[in-house]
Amino acid sequence: MAGDTIGRMTDDGKRPSILRHREFLLLWGGQTVSEMGSQITVLALPLVAVVLLDASAFQVGLLAAAETSAYLLVALPAGAIVDRVAKRRLMIWCDLALFLVIGSVPFAYAVGVLTLAQLYVVALMSSVFSVFFSVAYQAYLPVLLDRDQLMEGNGKLAASRSVAQIAGPSTGAGLVTLVGAAGAMAADALSFALSACSLTAIRAREARRPRAETGRRPTLRSQIREGLDYVVRDPILRNSVAFNGTANFFVIMVETLGPVFLIRTLHLRPGLVGLLLALGAVGGVAGGVAARYLAQKFGSARISWIAMTVLSLPGLLIPLAGSGWWVLLFGIGWISWTFSSTVASISLTSYRQAACPADMLGRVSAAARWITWGTLPLGGLAGGALATALGVQSTLWIAVVGGCCAGLWLFFSPLRGLRDIPLGNLEPEPVGGTVEQR
Repeated sequence: MAGDTIGRMTDDGKRPSILRHREFLLLWGGQTVSEMGSQITVLALPLVAVVLLDASAFQVGLLAAAETSAYLLVALPAGAIVDRVAKRRLMIWCDLALFLVIGSVPFAYAVGVLTLAQLYVVALMSSVFSVFFSVAYQAYLPVLLDRDQLMEGNGKLAASRSVAQIAGPSTGAGLVTLVGAAGAMAADALSFALSACSLTAIRAREARRPRAETGRRPTLRSQIREGLDYVVRDPILRNSVAFNGTANFFVIMVETLGPVFLIRTLHLRPGLVGLLLALGAVGGVAGGVAARYLAQKFGSARISWIAMTVLSLPGLLIPLAGSGWWVLLFGIGWISWTFSSTVASISLTSYRQAACPADMLGRVSAAARWITWGTLPLGGLAGGALATALGVQSTLWIAVVGGCCAGLWLFFSPLRGLRDIPLGNLEPEPVGGTVEQR
């Protein structure tokens, strides 16, 4: 049952702090370590391709597409499968598989057989396992927490991801300097093993799914259709996934071409690239910490579209980065984007987890991710192709303008008529009119 530990009240009628919830702390701790390792690979994998294997801009874009292609290819069936199996056990197996897959890169480099083809295979396989893990992870959090604590839980997890985005690249930069880009990926492999151990220590058990009265199990296709239909029918989900899909299409261009721009155009050393990317992630930490306060102060619905239409505008500074201190414009742009997207995504993710029926959460989360993350490989390919045709800096301009415009999906949506995003049974407070409610 969700919130078995934290759901109990103390003698004075107050709910215990989420920081005293053993099971959530294990999940949170394991994910923090895993996110740290993954951020090392975010830096190290393209550096392996660029520095060690002399990959072109298009090949780097193709590598980025392989890293995210599973969201387009297997996210929908992954959601139906997640709803059928024990989520914690599936997450553990995914962690162990990722340990082996990521660990194959430093091993292959050590024995002198590393190739660009292997990087593509590693990127594709890790993408598949990451999809299953992330879908199960989204559906597993409500097993541990009650609805009214999902905002706080998601905020802490988002802050950890952003801390990892700061510490990961900077740690990766040091590791790249000390042991090389391929050797740095060994730290990511180890982080997945530690995450598996943390998940194994969780004692909370998931409720058994009731058998269908007819005894006939629904087909995978019908369950996939149910998840998609739910997303399309819900006006808040529909616009939020459209926003995320658009934003991810353009943001992946910046993430893919950023290291190429910084190394080949601005001639920065790989270690400094890691430090600069870490500086940009400061905004994500601030967003994760501030999201709950901003939601209470301005309204979770209102701040979601304000963040993505106003606070994200400094992202336009990214292509203006130049030599010397002007390179900090890249970091300032990243700060604004990570802050804005984190604030918005915490509210939108909490809505999906609280409003969706528990037995459909895997399918609905997967359907949302199929749309929102399915644009990543398309954006990676488009970024590589545009950089080849127009140049890296011109492509970055296209990416930042498109990314800043993505927030218009939230502005022209039911969220603009609400103060707060409805979470479960909590009634939103209308602002200047009514909107259709589920």
